Amino acid sequence: MPNISAQNDPASPAYPLKASGNNRYLVDQNNAPFLLVGDAPQTLIANLSQAEAATYMANRQKYGVNTLWINLLCNYSDGCNKDATTIDGLAPFMVAGDLSTPNPAYFERADNMIKIAAAHGMLVLLDPIETSSWMDVLRANGVAKAFAYGQYLGNRYKNFPNIIWMHGNDFQSWQDAADDALAQAVARGIKSADANHIHTVELNYLTSGSLDDPSWGPLIELDAAYTYFPTYAQVLTEYNRPDFKPVFMVEAYYEFEHGAEGGSTPNLRRQEYWTMLSGATGQVYGSAYTWRLEKGWEGNLDTPGAMQLGLMRNFFASRKWYDLVPDQTHSLVTAGYDRTSALIGSLAAYLGKRSGLAERIFTRFRKLSGFGSIPTNAYLTAARTSDGALAIAYMPSLRTITVDMSKLAGPTRARWYDPTNGTYAEASDAPLPNTGDREFAPPGKNGAGDGDWVLLLEASTAR
Repeated sequence: MPNISAQNDPASPAYPLKASGNNRYLVDQNNAPFLLVGDAPQTLIANLSQAEAATYMANRQKYGVNTLWINLLCNYSDGCNKDATTIDGLAPFMVAGDLSTPNPAYFERADNMIKIAAAHGMLVLLDPIETSSWMDVLRANGVAKAFAYGQYLGNRYKNFPNIIWMHGNDFQSWQDAADDALAQAVARGIKSADANHIHTVELNYLTSGSLDDPSWGPLIELDAAYTYFPTYAQVLTEYNRPDFKPVFMVEAYYEFEHGAEGGSTPNLRRQEYWTMLSGATGQVYGSAYTWRLEKGWEGNLDTPGAMQLGLMRNFFASRKWYDLVPDQTHSLVTAGYDRTSALIGSLAAYLGKRSGLAERIFTRFRKLSGFGSIPTNAYLTAARTSDGALAIAYMPSLRTITVDMSKLAGPTRARWYDPTNGTYAEASDAPLPNTGDREFAPPGKNGAGDGDWVLLLEASTAR
Protein backbone atom coordinates (compact mmCIF):
# COMPACT_ATOMS: atom_id res chain seq x y z
CA MET A 1 0.00 0.00 0.00
CA PRO A 2 1.36 3.46 -0.86
CA ASN A 3 2.12 5.98 1.84
CA ILE A 4 -1.07 8.00 1.94
CA SER A 5 -0.44 9.95 5.14
CA ALA A 6 -1.08 13.63 4.57
CA GLN A 7 2.04 15.19 3.07
CA ASN A 8 3.29 18.75 2.95
CA ASP A 9 0.93 19.82 5.69
CA PRO A 10 0.95 23.55 6.31
CA ALA A 11 0.30 25.02 9.72
CA SER A 12 -3.22 24.44 11.00
CA PRO A 13 -5.64 26.79 9.25
CA ALA A 14 -6.51 30.00 11.03
CA TYR A 15 -10.26 29.48 11.22
CA PRO A 16 -12.87 30.71 10.49
CA LEU A 17 -12.74 30.51 6.71
CA LYS A 18 -13.83 33.10 4.16
CA ALA A 19 -13.90 33.53 0.38
CA SER A 20 -10.73 34.52 -1.44
CA GLY A 21 -10.39 37.98 -2.92
CA ASN A 22 -11.34 36.72 -6.38
CA ASN A 23 -14.23 34.66 -4.94
CA ARG A 24 -12.90 31.43 -6.44
CA TYR A 25 -11.75 29.46 -3.39
CA LEU A 26 -11.70 29.44 0.38
CA VAL A 27 -8.96 30.98 2.50
CA ASP A 28 -8.28 31.17 6.20
CA GLN A 29 -7.86 34.34 8.26
CA ASN A 30 -4.27 34.65 6.98
CA ASN A 31 -5.51 34.37 3.38
CA ALA A 32 -3.88 30.95 3.00
CA PRO A 33 -5.82 28.88 0.41
CA PHE A 34 -7.90 26.10 1.95
CA LEU A 35 -8.30 22.90 -0.06
CA LEU A 36 -11.46 21.38 1.35
CA VAL A 37 -11.00 17.61 1.70
CA GLY A 38 -14.08 16.33 3.42
CA ASP A 39 -15.79 13.26 4.80
CA ALA A 40 -19.45 12.92 5.71
CA PRO A 41 -19.99 11.34 9.16
CA GLN A 42 -23.40 13.01 9.26
CA THR A 43 -24.64 11.07 12.28
CA LEU A 44 -21.55 11.53 14.45
CA ILE A 45 -23.11 13.60 17.25
CA ALA A 46 -25.94 11.15 17.83
CA ASN A 47 -24.27 7.83 17.09
CA LEU A 48 -20.77 8.08 18.58
CA SER A 49 -19.32 8.67 22.01
CA GLN A 50 -16.73 11.41 22.33
CA ALA A 51 -13.94 8.83 22.51
CA GLU A 52 -15.23 7.12 19.37
CA ALA A 53 -15.44 10.46 17.60
CA ALA A 54 -11.81 11.17 18.44
CA THR A 55 -10.79 7.76 17.06
CA TYR A 56 -12.73 8.40 13.88
CA MET A 57 -11.20 11.83 13.38
CA ALA A 58 -7.67 10.58 13.98
CA ASN A 59 -8.19 7.99 11.27
CA ARG A 60 -9.52 10.54 8.80
CA GLN A 61 -6.73 12.96 9.61
CA LYS A 62 -4.13 10.52 8.30
CA TYR A 63 -5.86 10.62 4.90
CA GLY A 64 -5.65 14.39 4.77
CA VAL A 65 -9.31 14.97 5.64
CA ASN A 66 -9.69 18.47 7.05
CA THR A 67 -13.48 18.85 6.93
CA LEU A 68 -16.40 16.87 8.37
CA TRP A 69 -20.05 17.16 7.40
CA ILE A 70 -21.98 16.70 10.65
CA ASN A 71 -25.72 17.08 11.23
CA LEU A 72 -26.54 18.85 14.47
CA LEU A 73 -29.84 16.93 14.66
CA CYS A 74 -30.36 13.35 13.56
CA ASN A 75 -33.36 11.03 13.57
CA TYR A 76 -34.29 7.58 12.33
CA SER A 77 -34.38 8.35 8.60
CA ASP A 78 -30.68 9.18 8.80
CA GLY A 79 -29.81 6.09 10.80
CA CYS A 80 -30.18 7.51 14.31
CA ASN A 81 -32.65 6.83 17.09
CA LYS A 82 -36.26 7.41 16.13
CA ASP A 83 -36.67 9.99 18.89
CA ALA A 84 -33.47 11.82 17.80
CA THR A 85 -31.63 11.00 21.01
CA THR A 86 -27.93 10.23 21.26
CA ILE A 87 -26.68 6.71 21.95
CA ASP A 88 -26.77 7.51 25.67
CA GLY A 89 -30.24 9.06 25.62
CA LEU A 90 -29.71 12.82 25.29
CA ALA A 91 -32.62 14.47 23.47
CA PRO A 92 -32.03 17.69 21.50
CA PHE A 93 -35.15 19.36 22.88
CA MET A 94 -36.82 19.31 26.28
CA VAL A 95 -40.16 19.00 24.50
CA ALA A 96 -39.85 16.65 21.52
CA GLY A 97 -40.01 18.55 18.25
CA ASP A 98 -40.26 21.99 19.88
CA LEU A 99 -37.37 24.11 18.57
CA SER A 100 -37.87 26.63 21.35
CA THR A 101 -36.82 24.14 24.04
CA PRO A 102 -33.17 23.21 23.35
CA ASN A 103 -31.71 20.74 25.82
CA PRO A 104 -28.43 22.18 27.22
CA ALA A 105 -26.97 18.70 27.79
CA TYR A 106 -27.47 17.71 24.17
CA PHE A 107 -25.93 20.87 22.80
CA GLU A 108 -23.04 20.57 25.22
CA ARG A 109 -22.40 17.15 23.62
CA ALA A 110 -22.45 18.84 20.21
CA ASP A 111 -20.06 21.51 21.52
CA ASN A 112 -17.63 18.83 22.60
CA MET A 113 -17.73 17.07 19.23
CA ILE A 114 -16.92 20.32 17.44
CA LYS A 115 -14.07 20.95 19.88
CA ILE A 116 -12.68 17.47 19.21
CA ALA A 117 -12.71 18.30 15.50
CA ALA A 118 -10.87 21.55 16.27
CA ALA A 119 -8.24 19.60 18.19
CA HIS A 120 -7.64 17.61 14.99
CA GLY A 121 -7.42 20.80 12.93
CA MET A 122 -10.73 20.02 11.24
CA LEU A 123 -13.48 22.23 9.91
CA VAL A 124 -17.09 21.21 10.57
CA LEU A 125 -19.79 21.68 7.95
CA LEU A 126 -22.53 21.96 10.55
CA ASP A 127 -26.09 21.42 9.36
CA PRO A 128 -28.40 23.05 11.95
CA ILE A 129 -31.57 21.17 10.93
CA GLU A 130 -31.18 19.09 7.84
CA THR A 131 -34.18 19.16 5.54
CA SER A 132 -34.37 15.55 4.40
CA SER A 133 -35.68 14.45 7.81
CA TRP A 134 -36.64 17.54 9.78
CA MET A 135 -38.84 19.45 7.36
CA ASP A 136 -42.02 18.34 9.12
CA VAL A 137 -40.62 19.68 12.40
CA LEU A 138 -39.84 23.01 10.78
CA ARG A 139 -43.35 23.19 9.35
CA ALA A 140 -44.87 22.42 12.75
CA ASN A 141 -42.79 25.13 14.44
CA GLY A 142 -43.21 27.90 11.88
CA VAL A 143 -40.97 30.73 10.72
CA ALA A 144 -40.74 32.63 14.02
CA LYS A 145 -39.57 29.61 16.02
CA ALA A 146 -37.22 28.60 13.20
CA PHE A 147 -35.63 32.05 13.31
CA ALA A 148 -35.35 31.93 17.12
CA TYR A 149 -33.74 28.48 16.91
CA GLY A 150 -31.22 29.93 14.48
CA GLN A 151 -30.53 32.81 16.88
CA TYR A 152 -29.91 30.31 19.67
CA LEU A 153 -27.39 28.47 17.52
CA GLY A 154 -25.74 31.66 16.32
CA ASN A 155 -25.21 32.88 19.85
CA ARG A 156 -23.98 29.48 21.00
CA TYR A 157 -21.49 28.86 18.20
CA LYS A 158 -20.37 32.28 17.06
CA ASN A 159 -17.04 31.92 18.85
CA PHE A 160 -16.32 28.37 17.67
CA PRO A 161 -13.79 29.06 14.91
CA ASN A 162 -13.98 25.81 12.92
CA ILE A 163 -17.51 25.99 11.52
CA ILE A 164 -19.21 26.59 8.19
CA TRP A 165 -23.00 26.54 8.41
CA MET A 166 -24.48 24.14 5.88
CA HIS A 167 -28.23 24.22 5.34
CA GLY A 168 -30.49 21.86 3.43
CA ASN A 169 -29.54 18.26 2.57
CA ASP A 170 -31.63 16.53 -0.09
CA PHE A 171 -33.78 19.66 0.00
CA GLN A 172 -36.21 18.37 -2.61
CA SER A 173 -38.91 20.89 -1.69
CA TRP A 174 -36.89 24.12 -1.91
CA GLN A 175 -39.09 25.30 -4.78
CA ASP A 176 -41.99 25.35 -2.34
CA ALA A 177 -41.82 28.94 -1.08
CA ALA A 178 -43.10 28.03 2.38
CA ASP A 179 -40.51 25.28 2.90
CA ASP A 180 -37.74 27.49 1.55
CA ALA A 181 -38.75 30.28 3.91
CA LEU A 182 -38.51 27.93 6.91
CA ALA A 183 -34.98 26.76 6.07
CA GLN A 184 -33.93 30.34 5.37
CA ALA A 185 -35.43 31.51 8.66
CA VAL A 186 -32.93 29.30 10.49
CA ALA A 187 -30.10 30.74 8.40
CA ARG A 188 -31.27 34.30 9.02
CA GLY A 189 -31.52 33.62 12.73
CA ILE A 190 -27.96 32.32 12.83
CA LYS A 191 -26.67 35.28 10.81
CA SER A 192 -28.43 37.74 13.12
CA ALA A 193 -26.24 36.53 15.99
CA ASP A 194 -23.16 35.11 14.25
CA ALA A 195 -21.23 37.26 11.79
CA ASN A 196 -18.11 35.09 12.02
CA HIS A 197 -19.01 32.13 9.84
CA ILE A 198 -19.92 31.68 6.21
CA HIS A 199 -22.91 29.64 5.02
CA THR A 200 -23.83 27.26 2.22
CA VAL A 201 -26.86 25.16 1.29
CA GLU A 202 -27.29 21.76 -0.35
CA LEU A 203 -30.37 21.66 -2.54
CA ASN A 204 -31.76 18.64 -4.39
CA TYR A 205 -30.66 15.54 -6.21
CA LEU A 206 -30.33 14.37 -8.95
CA THR A 207 -28.18 17.44 -9.54
CA SER A 208 -28.11 21.01 -8.24
CA GLY A 209 -26.04 23.95 -7.12
CA SER A 210 -26.82 26.29 -4.24
CA LEU A 211 -27.47 29.19 -6.61
CA ASP A 212 -30.20 27.32 -8.48
CA ASP A 213 -32.26 29.03 -5.79
CA PRO A 214 -31.31 32.70 -6.19
CA SER A 215 -33.05 33.63 -2.95
CA TRP A 216 -30.21 31.90 -1.09
CA GLY A 217 -27.66 34.14 -2.82
CA PRO A 218 -27.58 36.88 -0.14
CA LEU A 219 -27.38 34.27 2.64
CA ILE A 220 -24.45 32.15 1.47
CA GLU A 221 -20.80 32.71 0.65
CA LEU A 222 -20.04 29.17 -0.56
CA ASP A 223 -21.75 27.29 -3.41
CA ALA A 224 -22.45 23.58 -2.90
CA ALA A 225 -22.59 21.42 -6.02
CA TYR A 226 -24.50 18.16 -5.65
CA THR A 227 -24.78 15.57 -8.40
CA TYR A 228 -25.16 11.94 -9.37
CA PHE A 229 -23.88 12.72 -12.87
CA PRO A 230 -20.28 13.31 -14.00
CA THR A 231 -19.20 15.94 -11.50
CA TYR A 232 -17.51 18.31 -13.93
CA ALA A 233 -20.89 19.27 -15.42
CA GLN A 234 -22.38 20.67 -12.20
CA VAL A 235 -19.12 22.17 -10.91
CA LEU A 236 -18.56 24.02 -14.20
CA THR A 237 -22.16 25.21 -14.14
CA GLU A 238 -21.48 26.85 -10.79
CA TYR A 239 -18.01 28.08 -11.82
CA ASN A 240 -19.48 29.83 -14.88
CA ARG A 241 -22.29 31.71 -13.11
CA PRO A 242 -22.08 35.49 -13.45
CA ASP A 243 -22.64 35.78 -9.67
CA PHE A 244 -20.19 32.98 -8.85
CA LYS A 245 -18.99 32.07 -5.39
CA PRO A 246 -16.37 29.50 -4.37
CA VAL A 247 -17.80 26.10 -5.28
CA PHE A 248 -17.21 22.69 -3.72
CA MET A 249 -18.64 19.24 -4.40
CA VAL A 250 -20.75 18.63 -1.32
CA GLU A 251 -22.11 15.25 -2.38
CA ALA A 252 -21.74 12.78 -5.20
CA TYR A 253 -21.73 8.98 -5.07
CA TYR A 254 -20.52 7.49 -1.79
CA GLU A 255 -18.18 4.53 -1.62
CA PHE A 256 -20.00 1.15 -1.45
CA GLU A 257 -23.33 2.61 -2.59
CA HIS A 258 -25.23 2.13 -5.87
CA GLY A 259 -23.00 -0.61 -7.24
CA ALA A 260 -20.96 -0.19 -10.42
CA GLU A 261 -22.99 2.89 -11.36
CA GLY A 262 -22.12 4.58 -8.08
CA GLY A 263 -19.28 4.57 -5.61
CA SER A 264 -16.85 2.08 -7.09
CA THR A 265 -13.19 3.02 -6.70
CA PRO A 266 -12.75 4.01 -10.38
CA ASN A 267 -15.88 6.17 -10.20
CA LEU A 268 -14.69 7.86 -7.01
CA ARG A 269 -11.44 8.81 -8.75
CA ARG A 270 -13.34 10.26 -11.69
CA GLN A 271 -15.54 12.30 -9.39
CA GLU A 272 -12.55 13.64 -7.47
CA TYR A 273 -10.28 14.66 -10.35
CA TRP A 274 -13.13 15.94 -12.54
CA THR A 275 -14.11 18.15 -9.60
CA MET A 276 -10.66 19.53 -8.87
CA LEU A 277 -9.96 20.37 -12.53
CA SER A 278 -13.29 22.16 -12.95
CA GLY A 279 -12.55 25.04 -10.59
CA ALA A 280 -13.63 23.67 -7.21
CA THR A 281 -12.18 24.63 -3.84
CA GLY A 282 -12.57 21.01 -2.75
CA GLN A 283 -15.03 18.22 -2.14
CA VAL A 284 -16.63 15.86 0.37
CA TYR A 285 -16.17 12.10 0.14
CA GLY A 286 -18.61 9.71 1.78
CA SER A 287 -18.92 6.02 2.60
CA ALA A 288 -21.94 3.79 3.13
CA TYR A 289 -20.31 2.56 6.33
CA THR A 290 -19.46 5.90 7.86
CA TRP A 291 -22.12 8.44 6.97
CA ARG A 292 -24.55 6.55 9.16
CA LEU A 293 -21.88 5.19 11.55
CA GLU A 294 -23.85 2.06 12.19
CA LYS A 295 -22.51 -1.10 13.80
CA GLY A 296 -19.29 -2.22 12.16
CA TRP A 297 -18.07 1.19 11.05
CA GLU A 298 -14.78 0.74 12.93
CA GLY A 299 -13.76 -2.07 10.59
CA ASN A 300 -14.51 -0.09 7.44
CA LEU A 301 -12.35 3.00 7.78
CA ASP A 302 -9.21 2.10 5.82
CA THR A 303 -10.94 1.53 2.50
CA PRO A 304 -9.69 1.98 -1.07
CA GLY A 305 -11.80 5.11 -1.41
CA ALA A 306 -10.27 6.73 1.67
CA MET A 307 -6.79 5.86 0.43
CA GLN A 308 -7.50 7.35 -3.00
CA LEU A 309 -8.88 10.49 -1.40
CA GLY A 310 -5.60 10.91 0.46
CA LEU A 311 -3.61 10.47 -2.75
CA MET A 312 -5.75 13.06 -4.51
CA ARG A 313 -5.29 15.46 -1.63
CA ASN A 314 -1.52 15.03 -1.60
CA PHE A 315 -1.29 15.56 -5.36
CA PHE A 316 -3.12 18.89 -5.36
CA ALA A 317 -2.10 20.26 -1.94
CA SER A 318 1.55 20.44 -2.98
CA ARG A 319 0.73 22.58 -6.02
CA LYS A 320 -1.06 25.85 -6.79
CA TRP A 321 -4.45 24.19 -7.26
CA TYR A 322 -6.18 27.45 -6.38
CA ASP A 323 -4.75 29.18 -9.48
CA LEU A 324 -5.93 26.51 -11.92
CA VAL A 325 -8.37 27.69 -14.58
CA PRO A 326 -10.50 25.00 -16.28
CA ASP A 327 -9.63 24.38 -19.94
CA GLN A 328 -13.21 24.79 -21.13
CA THR A 329 -12.30 25.96 -24.64
CA HIS A 330 -9.83 23.09 -25.11
CA SER A 331 -7.01 25.45 -25.95
CA LEU A 332 -4.62 23.39 -23.80
CA VAL A 333 -5.67 19.82 -24.63
CA THR A 334 -6.73 20.28 -28.21
CA ALA A 335 -7.48 16.67 -29.15
CA GLY A 336 -8.37 13.49 -27.30
CA TYR A 337 -10.55 15.09 -24.64
CA ASP A 338 -13.70 13.31 -25.91
CA ARG A 339 -16.15 15.95 -27.08
CA THR A 340 -19.04 13.46 -27.17
CA SER A 341 -18.66 12.63 -23.47
CA ALA A 342 -18.55 16.33 -22.66
CA LEU A 343 -21.85 16.92 -24.46
CA ILE A 344 -23.49 13.88 -22.89
CA GLY A 345 -22.40 14.93 -19.40
CA SER A 346 -23.80 18.42 -19.84
CA LEU A 347 -27.05 17.17 -21.37
CA ALA A 348 -27.55 14.59 -18.63
CA ALA A 349 -27.04 17.27 -15.97
CA TYR A 350 -29.60 19.48 -17.72
CA LEU A 351 -32.17 16.68 -18.00
CA GLY A 352 -31.48 15.69 -14.41
CA LYS A 353 -32.91 19.00 -13.22
CA ARG A 354 -36.33 18.19 -14.64
CA SER A 355 -39.08 17.30 -12.17
CA GLY A 356 -42.21 15.21 -12.08
CA LEU A 357 -42.95 12.94 -15.03
CA ALA A 358 -39.95 14.20 -17.02
CA GLU A 359 -37.64 13.21 -14.17
CA ARG A 360 -39.15 9.74 -13.88
CA ILE A 361 -38.88 9.14 -17.63
CA PHE A 362 -35.28 10.31 -17.75
CA THR A 363 -34.32 8.27 -14.66
CA ARG A 364 -35.78 5.14 -16.26
CA PHE A 365 -34.03 5.83 -19.56
CA ARG A 366 -30.74 6.43 -17.80
CA LYS A 367 -31.02 3.20 -15.85
CA LEU A 368 -31.67 1.18 -19.00
CA SER A 369 -29.14 2.90 -21.26
CA GLY A 370 -26.38 4.13 -18.96
CA PHE A 371 -26.75 7.58 -20.54
CA GLY A 372 -24.99 10.19 -18.42
CA SER A 373 -23.55 7.66 -15.99
CA ILE A 374 -20.08 8.03 -14.53
CA PRO A 375 -18.54 4.75 -15.77
CA THR A 376 -19.63 5.42 -19.36
CA ASN A 377 -18.27 8.98 -19.43
CA ALA A 378 -14.66 9.41 -20.53
CA TYR A 379 -14.40 13.20 -20.67
CA LEU A 380 -10.91 14.54 -20.05
CA THR A 381 -10.81 17.53 -17.74
CA ALA A 382 -7.81 19.84 -17.81
CA ALA A 383 -6.76 23.10 -16.22
CA ARG A 384 -3.74 25.37 -16.13
CA THR A 385 -2.53 28.38 -14.21
CA SER A 386 -2.73 31.71 -16.02
CA ASP A 387 1.06 32.16 -15.76
CA GLY A 388 1.61 28.92 -17.67
CA ALA A 389 3.71 27.37 -14.91
CA LEU A 390 1.38 24.44 -14.26
CA ALA A 391 -1.06 22.38 -16.32
CA ILE A 392 -2.90 19.21 -15.32
CA ALA A 393 -5.13 16.86 -17.30
CA TYR A 394 -7.13 13.88 -16.02
CA MET A 395 -8.06 11.16 -18.50
CA PRO A 396 -10.55 8.51 -17.32
CA SER A 397 -9.50 6.04 -20.01
CA LEU A 398 -6.44 5.24 -22.09
CA ARG A 399 -5.99 7.41 -25.15
CA THR A 400 -3.51 9.65 -26.91
CA ILE A 401 -4.04 13.37 -26.40
CA THR A 402 -2.61 16.47 -28.04
CA VAL A 403 -1.37 19.38 -25.94
CA ASP A 404 -0.60 22.88 -27.20
CA MET A 405 2.76 23.36 -25.51
CA SER A 406 2.73 27.10 -26.16
CA LYS A 407 0.30 27.35 -23.23
CA LEU A 408 3.21 26.54 -20.92
CA ALA A 409 5.58 29.29 -19.81
CA GLY A 410 8.91 27.59 -20.54
CA PRO A 411 10.71 24.26 -20.87
CA THR A 412 8.36 21.73 -19.35
CA ARG A 413 8.75 18.59 -17.30
CA ALA A 414 6.02 16.11 -18.23
CA ARG A 415 5.02 13.27 -15.89
CA TRP A 416 2.24 10.75 -15.57
CA TYR A 417 0.69 10.44 -12.10
CA ASP A 418 -1.03 7.19 -11.14
CA PRO A 419 -4.06 8.14 -8.99
CA THR A 420 -4.33 4.59 -7.64
CA ASN A 421 -0.95 4.43 -5.93
CA GLY A 422 0.56 7.93 -5.98
CA THR A 423 3.53 7.08 -8.21
CA TYR A 424 4.97 9.08 -11.09
CA ALA A 425 6.39 8.07 -14.46
CA GLU A 426 8.31 10.44 -16.69
CA ALA A 427 6.52 11.25 -19.93
CA SER A 428 9.73 12.55 -21.49
CA ASP A 429 13.43 12.02 -20.84
CA ALA A 430 14.14 15.75 -20.96
CA PRO A 431 12.27 19.03 -20.56
CA LEU A 432 10.00 19.71 -23.53
CA PRO A 433 10.02 22.99 -25.44
CA ASN A 434 6.96 25.16 -25.01
CA THR A 435 6.24 25.35 -28.72
CA GLY A 436 3.89 23.52 -31.05
CA ASP A 437 1.60 20.57 -30.47
CA ARG A 438 2.76 17.40 -28.77
CA GLU A 439 1.06 14.05 -28.37
CA PHE A 440 1.05 12.24 -25.04
CA ALA A 441 0.01 8.65 -24.34
CA PRO A 442 0.04 7.08 -20.86
CA PRO A 443 2.31 4.12 -20.09
CA GLY A 444 -0.38 1.42 -20.14
CA LYS A 445 -2.82 0.48 -17.41
CA ASN A 446 -2.41 2.04 -13.97
CA GLY A 447 -1.58 0.22 -10.76
CA ALA A 448 -5.17 -0.96 -10.31
CA GLY A 449 -5.40 -2.26 -13.88
CA ASP A 450 -7.60 0.64 -14.99
CA GLY A 451 -7.01 3.26 -17.66
CA ASP A 452 -7.18 6.56 -15.81
CA TRP A 453 -4.09 8.75 -15.45
CA VAL A 454 -3.15 12.32 -14.61
CA LEU A 455 -0.80 14.22 -16.91
CA LEU A 456 1.28 16.74 -14.96
CA LEU A 457 3.07 19.53 -16.85
CA GLU A 458 5.35 21.83 -14.86
CA ALA A 459 7.18 24.62 -16.66
CA SER A 460 10.36 26.40 -15.76
CA THR A 461 9.68 30.14 -15.65
CA ALA A 462 12.05 33.06 -15.89
CA ARG A 463 13.13 34.39 -12.54
